[in-house]
Amino acid sequence: MNFARISAIVLLAAAAVSAHAGDSTTPPPAPAVATAVSNSVVKVFSTIRRPDPLKPWAKSAPQNVTGSGVVIDGKRILTNAHVVNYASQVEIQASQSGDKMTAKVVAIARGMDLALLKLDDESFFDTHPPVPRAKALPDVGEAVFAYGYPIGGNSLSTTKGVISRVEFVSYSYGNSGLRIQVDAPINPGNSGGAVVAGDKLVGLAFSGVANAQNIGYIIPDEEIELFLKSVADGREDYKLSVWDDLQTLENPVLRQYLKLDRSVEGMVVAHPASKDASYPLKEWDVITHIGQYPVDNQGMVRLGPTLRVRFQYHLQHVAKDGKVPMTVIRSGKPMQVQVPATSTRKLLIPDLNGGYPSYFVYGPIVFTRATVEYLSFISANAQALNIYSFNANPLVTRRGDLPDAQNDELVVVAAPFFPHKLVTGYGSHFGNVLESVNGVHIRSLKHLVQVLRDLKDDNVVLRFDQRYGETMVLPRKAMLEATDGILQDNDIRSQGSPDMMAVWNGKSA
Repeated sequence: MNFARISAIVLLAAAAVSAHAGDSTTPPPAPAVATAVSNSVVKVFSTIRRPDPLKPWAKSAPQNVTGSGVVIDGKRILTNAHVVNYASQVEIQASQSGDKMTAKVVAIARGMDLALLKLDDESFFDTHPPVPRAKALPDVGEAVFAYGYPIGGNSLSTTKGVISRVEFVSYSYGNSGLRIQVDAPINPGNSGGAVVAGDKLVGLAFSGVANAQNIGYIIPDEEIELFLKSVADGREDYKLSVWDDLQTLENPVLRQYLKLDRSVEGMVVAHPASKDASYPLKEWDVITHIGQYPVDNQGMVRLGPTLRVRFQYHLQHVAKDGKVPMTVIRSGKPMQVQVPATSTRKLLIPDLNGGYPSYFVYGPIVFTRATVEYLSFISANAQALNIYSFNANPLVTRRGDLPDAQNDELVVVAAPFFPHKLVTGYGSHFGNVLESVNGVHIRSLKHLVQVLRDLKDDNVVLRFDQRYGETMVLPRKAMLEATDGILQDNDIRSQGSPDMMAVWNGKSA
């Protein structure tokens, strides 16, 4: 589930409230606590203009969304990233207030689904103090109260539930982190609402499970603290990750194959993140410790007598200068290694990371770089996936590859050709990956624009990276002459995105 695209929040269902109403061990919050939290939870209004990957020269139509936020220290408001991602306008409104106040996004971590807002008028915080944050994870079974603004009403909603589970899981955009499950559904409209135990903020509600009852999730304060510390340090590497492919050590035959003593526990390195000889992890290494913490045969570490989470949880605690100390068993011998950890990993097909797609129009053809968002037309269409797979289209066959010596990225035909006599007789090359222009292999969208800019040949020969399909031969001068008219006919303001036009106009090497 991609939590960055889910607009939802923890709202404890009426049934859940009824079920707990008679529980004498979970008394309702003291009136003073409830009043203080209610005064500091706000409704967030966003006008969002998402990219249109299949029409990279345009943005999607404006969409109005609502969510929730909570006042924290430093005269700031914390909310979910998916509430304000791609927002062109953000406003907040306090409970029982008739006025909206302009806000701006000052930090956003899409992989953690957290964002930080500031107000133009900071006098708001004189009467809306921060909610104090908990310094420890809540216990399973502990009562919590959720505050927010679910759809269907304008007033603040307060509901009750209990902590069901604490896990370390994948979020989105390659990030992982702690997640707390509560026995309540998540409803649209209240993402970013405060979840409180006692008088402390223990987390932000951020997602739910479709077609499931009484399952909701919150981002705990421990993750929030990592985000806020990165912001304070002026960094955007909010979470570190290691990118090696690992497998468990549960199978007895695997243990025999590796000649491991019964006392050895850990995770097996199936595919190191790099094949470079200097990379510290090798195939068949067994990771037994991360820092000083032992790793079990399922890749878990203990945080207490009743809590086990994935060993990657400790990355943030033991990493120093971008490296993670680990103990491994290699060829039967223990050794210490320092494994590189980064917040992101550059892929051949990356995500837009909150940006808008680059593009370039050449005659009736629009080129763009392949992105995760662009691939949505394949992932949502089984027939298209089958066709592209059969034709060995790199959009499918190279989905998880890293850039290499031949390709920094993949260049694709962004959309069906604009109607024009220049492409008469050619089939649609929508979604095809460009391999070469006049025999020059294309490494990136920028490289394509450079090649087209400097081309002197009479014809432009386009070859595509696929098993079957035609090669296009087009008249170069006619393509150039037709471009302006095609832009006007299709209401396209510019031949390319600013970065590509800088290359086209010779301002970038």
